[in-house]
Amino acid sequence: MSILITNIKELLQVYNSNVTILKGKEMNNLPVLKDAYLYLENDTIVEYGPMSDCDGIEAETTIDASGRVVLPAWCDSHTHLVYPEDRAGEFIDRINGLTYEEIAKKGGGILNSAKKLQEKSEEQLYNQALERLNKLLKLGTGVIEIKSGYGLTVESELKMLRVIQRLKKETQAFVKVTFLGAHAIPEKFKKNKKGYIDMIIKEMLPKIYEENLAHYIDVFCEEGYFTLEDTELILKAAQKYNLPAKIHVNQFNAFGGVELAVKYKALSVDHLEELTSDDIDALKKSNTMPVALPQCSFFLGIPYTNARAILDAGLPLAIASDYNPGSAPSGNMNFVLSLACIKLKMTPEEAINAATINGAYALGLSSMYGSITRGKKANIIITKPISGYQLLPYSFGENLIDTVIVNGIIH
Repeated sequence: MSILITNIKELLQVYNSNVTILKGKEMNNLPVLKDAYLYLENDTIVEYGPMSDCDGIEAETTIDASGRVVLPAWCDSHTHLVYPEDRAGEFIDRINGLTYEEIAKKGGGILNSAKKLQEKSEEQLYNQALERLNKLLKLGTGVIEIKSGYGLTVESELKMLRVIQRLKKETQAFVKVTFLGAHAIPEKFKKNKKGYIDMIIKEMLPKIYEENLAHYIDVFCEEGYFTLEDTELILKAAQKYNLPAKIHVNQFNAFGGVELAVKYKALSVDHLEELTSDDIDALKKSNTMPVALPQCSFFLGIPYTNARAILDAGLPLAIASDYNPGSAPSGNMNFVLSLACIKLKMTPEEAINAATINGAYALGLSSMYGSITRGKKANIIITKPISGYQLLPYSFGENLIDTVIVNGIIH
């Protein structure tokens, strides 16, 4: 199928040669082509340019984008989209003054989701997750990472990963799968954390490798969850199974998790609500992508990632939704974009780069996704008629997305 998009008011993120990462001051640069066209064939970007060069191009489908902005679809590099049900009760607990940690200690949080997930069938989980993912496609997300981590038993972690693999095969979105067995300590292993870590290493990892169920491994490296020593044991074991790391670090405490992740050449370090100068120095010596998750800060009322310190140090930054039932119950990347500008003090240009090119990098996919470049995949957002791209983060309560094309298919 061929698609020709004409009369584009602003075509964003246009690069003649492939760009796979943007750092520091580069992130404030957003190439814009005005009064443009974009030509797609099947799942690929074939050509673009000014409307004056569009004569003679024919396509099976033509879309008039007069007054509209066209840009790459969002690349959401951190989600927990497969979960059994909401945790609205804990939302009320927080309103009544309980902290995230206090809720977890009384059996809520991750363990609450794990208990309920173990009771759900694979088909039930798949149908729920598919409905969520289809909603996100219409909101502009074309590439997404989905983690396990609400199973916490061998059987249930594998069940989650199989559901995510099925989403990968049966939807248009490009899905990357991350194994997060080290998300919390199950109740059964409350006094035997070593026993649970042994289960991850000796039982879960071999089966995941055997069935080819994951692309990455993650660990919740945080006080009360997994220590530096725990994390290193798991990452060292994962190397034997060719699972690169994407690590939860510095959500509530900074105690060396970033440096450890860099040591193991992690693709990304995610959260970073707490950040030290040592963390910045470690990241400067690496190819690891820092990822901010501002919806988590918004929902829990915790500090926001210090994006300006990261960017002023010349580092890259990605933003992601952290979609999960406990601390970020939304996968709407448009709101994430707004929070990046409003709370992280990022410019619209920086935020769009963080949600496209750098989001793709945090998934190992920026050679295929994240910019308008010939040969890249046809993952495209077409907005409603708007005054300019700055309105995307500005109008945070309004859905400005009109049409989404994912791998060449119109949604």
